[in-house]
Amino acid sequence: MTERFARVSTHVLDTGRGVPAAGVHVRLERHDSGGWSLVAQGRTDADGRLCDWVPLHDCQAGGYRLVFFVEAYFDGDTFFPEITVAFQLADPDQRYHVPLLIGRHAYTTYRGS
Repeated sequence: MTERFARVSTHVLDTGRGVPAAGVHVRLERHDSGGWSLVAQGRTDADGRLCDWVPLHDCQAGGYRLVFFVEAYFDGDTFFPEITVAFQLADPDQRYHVPLLIGRHAYTTYRGS
């Protein structure tokens, strides 16, 4: 991580195949009085990770959500084509790591370290 980026990251793992989920399109959105607005977007790398992608100046305390577009990853064969994980970012100086474990018919998440 460099000082130009906020400490928000994710790691997507395909539990059905036991591999990192590479190439998953992810959006980070912030909630304000006008609804949800885009903060950053990107794709997971070969290790299923997305780090150093949120501009530091765009990170402030408040409500956020990560939207994972997994339908393309599963070639359209999934019960959950899009997974949304909403969370509260209380302190922009802390690290916020939100892993996602996915399968064709299930997913789970937690706050990582």
